[in-house]
Amino acid sequence: MDAMTESAEWPALLATRGGAGVVPDGPLGRLFAPVLSPPTAPDGCTVLGRLAQTLDGRIATACGASQWIGGPGDILHTHRLRALCDVVLVGAGTVKHDDPRLTTRECQGPSPVRVVVDTDRRLGTGYRVFREGPPTLLACATDAPGHDPHGTAEVLRLPRNAAGGLDLPALLAALAARGLRRIFVEGGGLTVSRFLAAGCLDRLHVTVAPVLLGSGIPAFTLPQAARIADGLRFAWGVHTLGEDVLFDIALHRARPTICEATP
Repeated sequence: MDAMTESAEWPALLATRGGAGVVPDGPLGRLFAPVLSPPTAPDGCTVLGRLAQTLDGRIATACGASQWIGGPGDILHTHRLRALCDVVLVGAGTVKHDDPRLTTRECQGPSPVRVVVDTDRRLGTGYRVFREGPPTLLACATDAPGHDPHGTAEVLRLPRNAAGGLDLPALLAALAARGLRRIFVEGGGLTVSRFLAAGCLDRLHVTVAPVLLGSGIPAFTLPQAARIADGLRFAWGVHTLGEDVLFDIALHRARPTICEATP
């Protein structure tokens, strides 16, 4: 069995999540230690972004089909991140296309609070996150229409940024005020890209699957770079998840140079 799917370390990691014990010195411990470490950012949050992509950098087909790019090891990894974090956060597009439950089912551990970012509140209440399961927060703009609550979800109203989107630092501050400090940004590509562009990611996990599509939705959407130097270089660790490869990237809230002039 692949070292990353071994489960002997998992109970110890869960205990560490709850504040007991120490992170084990094994494959899982080394991968998840940065997630479980005390936050270093001033807002008191640790924010991890996550994407699974094809070898040619696609997270879905042109029509939005994305299940499943990664294999069983990648799915298990995603559920482990849910179990270790206080929040699993997705954008409105992910809810619209996938209607996910965002619960922990493939491994032992608690399901996190679910946060859906829907700035203009365009989603209806029929999706599963608004009907059943663990507590859910709908994060929208202060001036977005609609009444509270949204199905079973509590509505969290926040200011807009200069571009009209949701003010992500304000969102992190609001979550930290509720004691929700370990934030897993599960997707989709636009949402992860917005956290990256805003300098709101401490780490990034990117799984690359042995698949070529040749077309489809790109993993990252950022302002156009004129020079290679406008991009963001970083250190990473490499892990195997069955047939897939996981890149663990330390960002420490860094932003691509092309994004630094954007509020």
